[in-house]
Amino acid sequence: MYPKILILSAVLACSQSWAFPFEVEEKMQDVAVTVEPLDLGDNTAAVVLYNQGARSAQCSVRFRSGPGVPVRRNARLAAGQKSHVTAGFNHEVIRMRVSVQCKASGK
Repeated sequence: MYPKILILSAVLACSQSWAFPFEVEEKMQDVAVTVEPLDLGDNTAAVVLYNQGARSAQCSVRFRSGPGVPVRRNARLAAGQKSHVTAGFNHEVIRMRVSVQCKASGK
């Protein structure tokens, strides 16, 4: 029983070291959008956008993981809406830089 507990704790400790750090830059223009980064594995990153304001928001999310080409995603959020924005990469991510720009939407 003790060896199984030891192996399980080692696996859990290693899984924590696989997470990569996020650097999030936010530029909000007349909207109240909250950004929460998520690490989904070795080569996938995501952010959760939550529009806490009373107006719709148009957001552009740019994921950069190094010297490769950045991945850009767009999301439109109604008031009170939450959206998951993801990006996958063909290489293992060491550090993720995310730039989120949101502005009020006319619709």
